[in-house]
Amino acid sequence: MQDMLVQVEPLIPALRRYARALLHNSAAADDLVQDCLERALSGWHQRRGGSIRAWLFAILHNLAVSQFRKAASHGRHLPIEAASETGFDGAAAQEHRLVYQDVLNKLTKLPEEQRAVLLLVAVEDFSYAEAAKALNVPVGTVMSRLSRAREKLQQEIDGPVSAPNNVVPIRSQR
Repeated sequence: MQDMLVQVEPLIPALRRYARALLHNSAAADDLVQDCLERALSGWHQRRGGSIRAWLFAILHNLAVSQFRKAASHGRHLPIEAASETGFDGAAAQEHRLVYQDVLNKLTKLPEEQRAVLLLVAVEDFSYAEAAKALNVPVGTVMSRLSRAREKLQQEIDGPVSAPNNVVPIRSQR
């Protein structure tokens, strides 16, 4: 038990950060991390060799995907106290907070599988192999999803690109 605590405890902040980035809700993210740790504790004897970090992130990711599927079928729940107007009328204190929030909002527009790869590799500093193991996909899939995620996020940040004035759109001949 002590061995497990020594290995798992340093990973909890990274698990929380990843969960918060996926769920955009601190309380729900903390619940997800707790569920992940409970599952890891109950299945500790079943784990195979390899990275405990990747194993924990795989558990967390799979639990998040299950939550997304359940939420999609049941709809979203917003407590009435969370819907007060006072939380929406305040201006941001600093410009970097606005930029940060803008990037987070654009990150949510990415497909879930691209967002997960981008967060694991860019934020959590996973190698491609570790991310592939955590997401249970081939390394090539991680690389292509990461490339598409970076490209799409850059397009979102740069805004829509308009065609030059000297380009005439081609119409289809039907």
